Amino acid sequence: MEMQQIRYFLAICDKGNFTRAAESAYISQPSLTQAIKKLEDELGGELFFRDRSGCSLTALGHLIEPKLRNILRESQSIKADAIRFTRQNTVPLRIGLMLTISSQRLSPILADFQQDFPLIEVELIVDCEANLLKQLTLGNLDLIISSPNDLTDSFYQFLPLYEERYVVAFNDKHRFNQFETIDLNAIQSEPFLDRLNCELREKLKNLCLDRQVDLHPAYRSNSEEWILNMVQAGIGVSLMPEFTIPKYIGNISFRYLVDPEIHRTIYAITPPQLATKTEIKNLLEKLRMDLISTIKNGQIKRRGIDKNDFQILTD
Repeated sequence: MEMQQIRYFLAICDKGNFTRAAESAYISQPSLTQAIKKLEDELGGELFFRDRSGCSLTALGHLIEPKLRNILRESQSIKADAIRFTRQNTVPLRIGLMLTISSQRLSPILADFQQDFPLIEVELIVDCEANLLKQLTLGNLDLIISSPNDLTDSFYQFLPLYEERYVVAFNDKHRFNQFETIDLNAIQSEPFLDRLNCELREKLKNLCLDRQVDLHPAYRSNSEEWILNMVQAGIGVSLMPEFTIPKYIGNISFRYLVDPEIHRTIYAITPPQLATKTEIKNLLEKLRMDLISTIKNGQIKRRGIDKNDFQILTD
């Protein structure tokens, strides 16, 4: 099996058509067809059903697709790391970010880190927590910044970074702009914009059931950008972490949710054996110092986090 066969196979999966896949791979269609036929001979079965509308994966194709994507991803990662190290003499640091983590909260810290350690090249991977934890376990990531529901996994080290409350976001001309705070009951009379990637979504559902609150989703989306744009357009209201709303975005106001108050804690997650790597230790120290500064300045409230949680960083 050759890497170009894998690339051609995945191009067909993505394009759904041999002609478009050949165009995207910059080869002729006969050459692509021949490469796929050779791959099918190697694997012992057909990979695609073909018809007038295009093509779809066979059962064998479905079986191997995720494995071949991992192979290609690993190959690209190895090649990129080698090029960076040999040509630029930089050290790669791969950080996984949960989809709902605010860039405005962490970007200044990463900017300071890059200025202090210019030979460390930071790569940011944004994905759902389950995928990030899997990649961390496989060694494809060095660190995750997330809000985990489970802190009992002894395989990982958890460093608390900051806490944020959930807010109700709405167009600044909405009637909610007259209120100081908003409770859950008030939201049920409004079109609701449901954030599918919210890690507290199940908790919110249970709260609504307990309080007999019926939210009416006008739209659901796994994209924070789409939710914010729909709030901005006045389509509905949404519940989201306070730092998720960019400071620069216009026509959006928010109020803290009360009764109940919902909050989450953001953690840096890394396997203990990686915490001693110089570049990771430096980044964790940078994150820790920012956290201490934030607490001293009283910018956010902290709950249930003891100073001993930071002990490993000062050893």
